[in-house]
Amino acid sequence: MLLRIAPRKKSLKLATLTTAVALAVAPMAALAQNRGPPVLRDTETEQLLREYTRPILRAAGLEKQNIQMVIINQGVFNAFVADGRRIFVNYGAIMQSETPNQIIGVMAHETGHLAGGHLSKMREEMARAQTQMIIAMLLGAGAMVAGAQGGSNSGLANAGAAMFSAPGEMIRRNLLSYVRQQEENADKAGVRFLTATGQSARGMHETFKRFTDESLFAARGSDPYVQSHPMPAQRVAALEDLARSSPYWDKKDDPALQLRHDMVRAKISAFMERQDTVYRRYPLSNNSLPARYAHAIATYRHGDLRSALAQIDALIQQQPNNPYFHEVRGQALLEGGKPQEAIAPLRKAVALSNHAPLIEMMLGQALVATGNNAHTDEAIAILRAAVARESEAPIGYMQLAIAYGRKGDYAQADLASAQAAYLRGDSKTARDLASRAKTRFAVGTPGWVKADDIVNTKPLPGQKGN
Repeated sequence: MLLRIAPRKKSLKLATLTTAVALAVAPMAALAQNRGPPVLRDTETEQLLREYTRPILRAAGLEKQNIQMVIINQGVFNAFVADGRRIFVNYGAIMQSETPNQIIGVMAHETGHLAGGHLSKMREEMARAQTQMIIAMLLGAGAMVAGAQGGSNSGLANAGAAMFSAPGEMIRRNLLSYVRQQEENADKAGVRFLTATGQSARGMHETFKRFTDESLFAARGSDPYVQSHPMPAQRVAALEDLARSSPYWDKKDDPALQLRHDMVRAKISAFMERQDTVYRRYPLSNNSLPARYAHAIATYRHGDLRSALAQIDALIQQQPNNPYFHEVRGQALLEGGKPQEAIAPLRKAVALSNHAPLIEMMLGQALVATGNNAHTDEAIAILRAAVARESEAPIGYMQLAIAYGRKGDYAQADLASAQAAYLRGDSKTARDLASRAKTRFAVGTPGWVKADDIVNTKPLPGQKGN
């Protein structure tokens, strides 16, 4: 199930180290543009990324830190860390990584930022830069006053005025130099983690080299001291020397892992790209499993449910224990207006996926969508279990609200609606619904306490909080 979700802003502070520097030296108006792009949720893709990063995080000593992988709805290649506990990766980075090793290398680099504490150190560096700016401005003001008192020929007034402008450029260069050093350190750490886990750094080098080739013309003649990252050719040359020194340089990805990688890329293409683009990537003459996966999803998404189901059934026949084939069958039926028929394949997908919460939410949605009150209690039980393990997907709370409303439990319906609104970043609606929920719960009960928490939560900048 590939879902587009716009999470609450608390979970989307999408500033890379480079962006943080840019904001530090830009007009404050830029800070108002803080609404991030929506997040994509998909059990199959997230599970694969977790498996990619788990050994890397273990080698970095971060295995117990509960680092999350967050997929961003952006087609360009990018990955970054933002808050010390999440690695953000654009779906475009997955699409453009032809091998698992290439995206694993990028994840290793980002883990290097986390392990090095670069975010907290960057905040300290920016605070230090602000202090330097204040001191420089005060000194400049003092020089201008002295110049005015001593007469215009003293030259102090002009020197003081120059001091106002010079520190900004100097501090900016110092910050960018600091970021370049962090990027180099993250490269080194990434290669070290890959070597420690018996993996090649070739994919990391291939990715960065591709960026070098694409940006070489743009970087020609630029000042290396005002670049936020090391000059491309210089950086990649250093990375190549380091990567080739690993005994695992020539190690290839496991064919089974490569297939899973190709399946995820096909799935993303089918959900995120135009139909003609999908068929250019995966022509009908391509009979591989990833191509057939893409064809089946693209077929149902563009209205031919009967043909899509036949294609999905052929996939299930080939891999009957693949939970994601059953999931996509259920999703096609649900979105095709056949929720009752969607229940059986979604039950199968839930069982085969070890009760993946996002798939449970879709099963709950199908049960609710039947309109059959006999399914309501089961839907509530499934959805409550799902949101308990996956608390940041508003669709689970939205379906809970419908199910509770159908039972006439309006207190729980209002609370679930408030939680969904809060996760969407609509603080005003969340507080209004939670306020109404409080009047329906007995004071001090768990539902009342949860509603009260939402009522008293202050909206973050950029949220609908009026």
